[in-house]
Order: sequence, then C-alpha cells, then structure tokens
Amino acid sequence: MDLAPESYSDVLVLTPSGRIDHKTADSFETTFLPHVDDCGTRGVNIVLDLSTVDYMSSVGLRVLMAAAKTAKKLDSTIVVAGLQPTLQEIFEISRFSTIFRVFDTVRDGIAVLSPTALEAYDRAV
Repeated sequence: MDLAPESYSDVLVLTPSGRIDHKTADSFETTFLPHVDDCGTRGVNIVLDLSTVDYMSSVGLRVLMAAAKTAKKLDSTIVVAGLQPTLQEIFEISRFSTIFRVFDTVRDGIAVLSPTALEAYDRAV
C-alpha cells in the first residue's frame, strides 16, 4: 500500500487510501510500521491522513494499535486527521479516538505537533 509520505521538518504525513480490511491490512502493516520505527528513532512525529480511507476493519485497527504501542515506546507521537464519517464512527465505537488525537485536517495535526513543520507545510501548500 502506498502511503504517499511527505516530510515537513520533524513531521511525516502518511496518506493511505481506499479500504483497510483483511485483503489490504498486511500491506498497510508492512508499509506503515517501518515508518513508525524510523520516525521514532529520528524523533519525528507522524500525521496519519485518513481522509481517503473509507473503511477500516478490525485488522486495520490492530495495525494502528501496534503502531501506537511502538510510537509510545519510542517516545514519538502519531495523530490522525481527516476521518470520513464512517471511519469517525468506527473510531468512536472502538474508542480509538481515546488512543489517537483526531484532527479535522492534516494542517491542524501538524500545528499541534510542530510549529517548524507547520511553517514548512504552509510554504509547500
């Protein structure tokens, strides 16, 4: 799964798309978790832009849980942005909105994580 990584100073924005379910979760995990490890090692935080993800099953949530545990261990932060209504409901029902800070936009997430990254983002957009 392509995550279309974009770096803004000390924040990495990752943007998966489509459905994250039993057919795509392995690819999502294989692609996403190395970014979490690398960012944690380098002191970089992640904004996971889910604006183009229309569905996530429990196996996708399991990948997010593994990422959250790894980030916490590495003293890194992952925030989520752009949840569509269906995914917002899944996050609320599963209480993942208590695990990840959720923002309406990528810019909002970056703004909370790093003023330097926000400047770089604003210049790029």
